[in-house]
Amino acid sequence: MASKRTTVRDLRRHNRSLLLSKLYFDGPLSRHELSQLTGLSAATVSNVTAELGEERLITEAGQVESDGGRPRVLLRVDPAYGHVAGVDIGETGVKVELFDLAMNRLATAEHPLPKAPDPATAVEQVTSGLREVFADLDGSAVLGVGIGVPGTVEQGARVLVHAPTVGWDAVPLVSLLQEAGVALPLFVDNGAKTQGQAEMWFGAGRGARHAVIALIGSGVGAAVVTDGTTYRGSTSSAGEWGHTTIAYGGQQCRCGARGCLEAYIGAGAVLARYRRARGKEIAGEDEQAQFSALLEAAAKSKTAARVLEETAGYLGAGIANLINLFNPERIVIGGWAGLALGEKLLPQIRAAAGEHALRHPFSQTSIQLGSLGLDAVATGAATLPVADLLAQGATSRLAKPGAPDSDAA
Repeated sequence: MASKRTTVRDLRRHNRSLLLSKLYFDGPLSRHELSQLTGLSAATVSNVTAELGEERLITEAGQVESDGGRPRVLLRVDPAYGHVAGVDIGETGVKVELFDLAMNRLATAEHPLPKAPDPATAVEQVTSGLREVFADLDGSAVLGVGIGVPGTVEQGARVLVHAPTVGWDAVPLVSLLQEAGVALPLFVDNGAKTQGQAEMWFGAGRGARHAVIALIGSGVGAAVVTDGTTYRGSTSSAGEWGHTTIAYGGQQCRCGARGCLEAYIGAGAVLARYRRARGKEIAGEDEQAQFSALLEAAAKSKTAARVLEETAGYLGAGIANLINLFNPERIVIGGWAGLALGEKLLPQIRAAAGEHALRHPFSQTSIQLGSLGLDAVATGAATLPVADLLAQGATSRLAKPGAPDSDAA
């Protein structure tokens, strides 16, 4: 097969992408530092940064003394260039957040969802949340909207969401949002993967080349990152860690199989195990409140303590599987239930992982909690349009909230 010929346009886009990404993640930097870090010539750096400055993608950020010469001007990506929105469609609610280009959070809207929400209800809550966070933008430009969903995402001419645990089968989420009036570029991915990108860019995964970012909430998933890139598999469904089998013929999982890890460490499964052992419900108006109550009860209740110890063991065994399969240098535990468990039981989780993992790869792996808290999925979703901007080395077409013109994909 003949190799694709590199054109001048390709080279220009590559150089723009390289410099823009370096400034985004490591700036502010001088032109001299950019040349050293990227290997591009001083002339190329000067020409490309001039273009990016004219387009207002980058701006000056002060000066730094040089060795005997004139002070060097520092450059950075301009936070005011545009805005991005991140949406977390969870199993119990929708969170919509607005950010500037530097990922400073500007507005948040949250709306509840019923159990196993139908797509139309989820779309209604997303559009309502977007209207709320866009209300004070005064026509400012928006790069796009990123959306994290509780299921696998089939990318293609039509973006389809497969989420059997909430009853979604090949839901054309982008088309539904467009039909509901969202006329902005749309980017959809699995929630565990958006959380993973957020932690890799800004949180506990930063600096690692090989990592697994685990999400534990009502459901369980993971983002597997190798050489800095999220592994997706042939149809983008890689990372369904929660549906790996931990007990042959074990507990029934919501996906229809038996013995899935999610059926042992997902929040609903943990609470169900407590109910079976104690014979009664634990207090709390929703799953998160009940889970918090269970954690608090462990200090006085032997049953609660035993259930949580078992959960730490199952989670540690699941992490050991990740270590043995992927040999990561870092494992990050996130998700609302994962963070709550980790704050109480991280030493026990690490110990259980050590008992089940191969000794050498376990010794090379750190296990820690995510640092971005409960906003990680929405934050990561908002990075999807930013990642597109950086990859293209130029802006996705800017649009105003609600404008009918869109490159949504």
